Amino acid sequence: MNSQHQQLLGNLAQDYYLSKMAISDISKKYNLSRYLIMKYLDEAFSSGIVDISIHTDYDRNAQLERELSNSFDIKNVYVIKDPSNPLDRDKIIANFAANQIQSLIKEYKVIGLSWGETIYTILDHFSKQSSHDLVFTQFMGENMKYKSSAASMRMVQKAATKYDCSYYTIPGPLYILNDEARNDLYSEPAFTEAFKVANKMEMIVCGLGTLQSIDSIPAWHGYKKELFKGVNLNEVAGMAFGRPYDINGDFLIHPNNDKTLSISLNKILNVSRRFAIVQRKSKYQAALGALRGGLFTDMILTESIALRIIEEI
Repeated sequence: MNSQHQQLLGNLAQDYYLSKMAISDISKKYNLSRYLIMKYLDEAFSSGIVDISIHTDYDRNAQLERELSNSFDIKNVYVIKDPSNPLDRDKIIANFAANQIQSLIKEYKVIGLSWGETIYTILDHFSKQSSHDLVFTQFMGENMKYKSSAASMRMVQKAATKYDCSYYTIPGPLYILNDEARNDLYSEPAFTEAFKVANKMEMIVCGLGTLQSIDSIPAWHGYKKELFKGVNLNEVAGMAFGRPYDINGDFLIHPNNDKTLSISLNKILNVSRRFAIVQRKSKYQAALGALRGGLFTDMILTESIALRIIEEI
């Protein structure tokens, strides 16, 4: 039994036995027939993956998952138990996220990626596959962290090498203060194809940010008032898709003041699958706001973040 098949058996068992998902929902999630699902669940027992417990590289907190699912309008929420060794957390989250995301990618043709160390690490855990009709694309400009290994352009290229497929980049900064200059870029030949593809996205994968992440980028440091005109910065709980939102998940930037080089926020929120991964406990307010606002259809959280969220609701 190869490791990828073993991981699939573990995922099916987690969803069926711990998360209590219906067979019909599991069938849609993994694009498998009911017959194959039952066959694989039997195989999970016979191979020893399932006995009294489910043996995978990670452990999920099914109770917290149910509490969050009952409290918020979200299709899938995954809570990964904190490992005994904190140093293993990021690797465990990345491995779990990679498996979940790759199982979903099979259903879609156009995947949008944001940037960040979290996404970069998850892509490291992607297994090599082949899908020539798949496309990865940016849907907003670069974060300008050129000294980082996780610059935005590298995300789509890195993902595309895992699938031997095409990718599109948006060779411009995330924010452009000059409205005329920003609007002109949408019709520039170097940008038009990427925006055209981005508007057809069927799935988005991203992390969550904070105002502190804006401060960490020299190009934006000191320009927050201009970048987020009319926004009370004290109300910002998190950043998603380059835009600030409050603790209730309401975006704070008025469309007329949006300086983001990106497809429209309405287009983004209409993408059928929006997948977020949150690892840092310091981002629990960002996660809470995103859950309240229904910004994502799928979210992976650590147990410590989930517990802080439960305390707040």
